[in-house]
Amino acid sequence: MREELFMKDDYLWDGSGEPDPEVQKLETALGRFRHDQPAPSFDQLGDIRPLKSPKGFFSLHFPFKLAAVAATVLIVGTLFYFLRRPNLPVDLGPAWDVARLEGAPKVGSKSISANSGVAKLAVGQTLVTDGSSRASITLDETGRVEVDAGSRLRLVANGPGRKRLSLERGTIHATIWAPPGEFVVDTPSAVAVDLGCVYTLHVDDSGAGLLRTTMGWVGFKLNGHESFIPAGAVCNTRPTIGPGTPHREDASEIFRSCLHRFDFEAITPAERNELVRILLSQARKIDAFTLWHLLSRVSDADRPGVYDRLTALAPPPAGVTRDGILRLDRTMLDLWWNSLGFGDIYLWRTYERNWSQRPPDAK
Repeated sequence: MREELFMKDDYLWDGSGEPDPEVQKLETALGRFRHDQPAPSFDQLGDIRPLKSPKGFFSLHFPFKLAAVAATVLIVGTLFYFLRRPNLPVDLGPAWDVARLEGAPKVGSKSISANSGVAKLAVGQTLVTDGSSRASITLDETGRVEVDAGSRLRLVANGPGRKRLSLERGTIHATIWAPPGEFVVDTPSAVAVDLGCVYTLHVDDSGAGLLRTTMGWVGFKLNGHESFIPAGAVCNTRPTIGPGTPHREDASEIFRSCLHRFDFEAITPAERNELVRILLSQARKIDAFTLWHLLSRVSDADRPGVYDRLTALAPPPAGVTRDGILRLDRTMLDLWWNSLGFGDIYLWRTYERNWSQRPPDAK
């Protein structure tokens, strides 16, 4: 038995001995893949060019390795410095002086007590007064702002010629002696641009506001909706709607009620037409500036009636025509405003444009 196995194994090695049927069958199946070329001479292998392996970091000479490591350390170190370095102070103009008037107002997290003296309000910081505290902020070159109890006020910008506060809620009383157009207050429902004046601005928890001018006049705007509030007048404002139609504080109750409905309530065209009729019948000569605002707020059908009533109260100056006003010609509307004696509207056109073209937080 062992002899038969050796005979079969000899066939596998050198083809001698008795062939195994299974092996012969396998040889027949694989025969077509038989290699019939002569084996290569090992003497020729030295002439075959070896494949070039890609050079990596570890195949470099030592000086090149050292330079690569140094460059990597420099890049990583630079990135780490710029990402982790502390914020350096930026010159955003002088801080406003904050003085305590009552209670313990706060600048940021710091309370101002009776013994702490004057604090500083820098750009980005917030002044908060609770229900029992009041404060004033002053910048010599700009003006003074008194902050009533229950208010929250933030300094947005304080660069040369650009002072901007944000009244989030509460009441401020501003006395501004800076040139017109340099002092602005944001509210949730309108932006107030000082045109050389003294005024009070209130914002309630809903974001609605009320501006009352004591001296000079103030521009009030939200998007393209604008109002001008001269001394002795007030103007309401609402979020998403913007400022309403300004009117005299001493206007009749029916006049003020009709304006409020016209500005802020959802009413039918017929109801608006009736409100305009009442306003025109109730208007006094001193209410001419209110009718001037209505020119651009009423429907085309109601505008001729407003024009006629305003003409009777304050005749238009030379260069202003009925046709031009009915078309809402901007130049003619501006000329008519200037003739009312409340201020040159050129100031508003100039400074409002400058503020609108720059981001609120710019210097």
